[in-house]
Amino acid sequence: MDKLETVTEEQKKYAIDAMVTLAVDEIALETGEDTMSILPKFIASKTAEILYDESSKLWWNGPAYIAEMYLAEKQ
Repeated sequence: MDKLETVTEEQKKYAIDAMVTLAVDEIALETGEDTMSILPKFIASKTAEILYDESSKLWWNGPAYIAEMYLAEKQ
C-alpha cells in the first residue's frame, strides 16, 4: 500500500462530510431522534461551523467526539 504523503482538498472535504454523517448517526443513537431531523440542526450549529473550517482539524477527531461537542453546545 502506497503511503499517502499529502491530503488533497477533495479528500479533506470528503472526510468532513463523512464525519458529519457519522456524528449525526451517533447523535441519533444518543437522543433517539431521527437522523433526518438532526442533520439540518447539526449543519446550522457552531460545531458544524468549526468542523467545516478545515484549519480547525476537528475532522481529525472521531464522530463520537464531534457528537458530544454538538450535544454540549445544545445544552
